[in-house]
Amino acid sequence: MIEAVVMIALGQEVVFTDRQRRIIDRMSPPPALPVDTTNRVTDNADAASLGARLFKTRTFSASGAVSCDTCHVPWEGFDDGRKLAKGEGDGTRNTPTLLGAAHQRWFFWDGRADSLWAQALHPFEAPAEFGSSRTDAVRIMHDTPDLRAAYENVFGPLPPMEDLERFPAGARPGTPQWDAMTPPDRHAVTEAFVHMGKSIAAFERTIPFATSKFDRWVAAGQPTDTGLTQQERRGLELFNGAAGCRNCHGGPLFTDRAFHNIGLPEPDGSLPSDPGRSAGLAEARTHEFRAGGEWSDDPKGATARRAATARDGPEHWGAFRTPTLRNLPDTAPYMHDGRFATLAEVLAFYNTLEDQVRLDHHQEQVLTPLNLPPEDLAALEAFLRTLDDTPEKAAGTP
Repeated sequence: MIEAVVMIALGQEVVFTDRQRRIIDRMSPPPALPVDTTNRVTDNADAASLGARLFKTRTFSASGAVSCDTCHVPWEGFDDGRKLAKGEGDGTRNTPTLLGAAHQRWFFWDGRADSLWAQALHPFEAPAEFGSSRTDAVRIMHDTPDLRAAYENVFGPLPPMEDLERFPAGARPGTPQWDAMTPPDRHAVTEAFVHMGKSIAAFERTIPFATSKFDRWVAAGQPTDTGLTQQERRGLELFNGAAGCRNCHGGPLFTDRAFHNIGLPEPDGSLPSDPGRSAGLAEARTHEFRAGGEWSDDPKGATARRAATARDGPEHWGAFRTPTLRNLPDTAPYMHDGRFATLAEVLAFYNTLEDQVRLDHHQEQVLTPLNLPPEDLAALEAFLRTLDDTPEKAAGTP
């Protein structure tokens, strides 16, 4: 059989070869969740229930108005629909979706966290996110009866947070209040704080990819007469072929889970200033809550070794994590800085690479302009929309 797609013109039948069908079969369904050995309560239902409550609790923030679901809104695809994140202050990057987050190896756009529970802890003490402290977070949980009961059901007694002399307000690493605490008290607070993050991570593991139109078509055996339109099939052919999307967005997760610098300039056209993965990997290797640190439940396991063995190089300056392409209609705007409001804008950039910045060794070698006609760009967009699982989501609405 000729290894090609029989495609006379858009609107006529697209027939995939056996080899191409095998490739398509490997694109669905999403795999089972990987085991997170760094979090002993990762699949504990009681911990996940606690995490769901913590996820929605706004009193952990400095103003009492910000929670995890401020930026990760269930009915917005578990992001916020904003160009740039906004918590207690203005963020500098777009909010990534939490849909399928447990499949990732690295978290945040720059990969500065190497576990889902570490990712959950970062916002609490970030000035632009919750703007709080671990001591205040643990105290609020301690003083909220239902949260305290749920926590102690899983982890045991909390420290005596009512003692403000031992556990002063605002105490976190780098503050005089923290330095004034005894090492055992600092350890007790941090342990409870880590348990909060691991509970939130257990909840976030329950935010899955649901079944999309594409998944149903593959599960049905890739029928030629139903499931996907001819335009959507043409987009799939381009995705795996001439457009080269599969190079970075292959497999059932539609991401290589790696980092790439695609040469986006600053919005004003100036040279990029965000170091991206270059700074993120350095933080992941040294952060207090790294998978290889004392708060991990498997500090010598495969996840812990990931940061130590990850390749670093000058090409990672300005590189960002490849996002999944699942649920794209729900997760606009796009790119790490939210610059593109629509899928059409994203495809237009890749089609011409207009304004792309090439910084010698920082250049992403994979990319070349697609130079596709408008009907092929429309077909690509049509296929990408088949990866949306909105009709089957169980996340809820406002």
